[in-house]
Amino acid sequence: MNELLEPGMIVRHPGAPDWGEGQVQSRIGDRITVNFAHAGKQVIDGRRIALQLVRPDGA
Repeated sequence: MNELLEPGMIVRHPGAPDWGEGQVQSRIGDRITVNFAHAGKQVIDGRRIALQLVRPDGA
C-alpha cells in the first residue's frame, strides 16, 4: 500500500492513532515523510509500517 502513496495524500499511522491525520510530504523508496496534526513531521520506514490511507486527495 505504501508504494501507492504520493505527496498530498492524507494518512494515519496504525500504531500511533494519537498522532492524528497526516499529509504525505514525500516518498523516496521506503522512506515516507508525513506531517501529522499532533506529532509534526515524521519519517516513516515503509518496510515496517503500512500507513492507512484516509483521503487520496488531501481535501
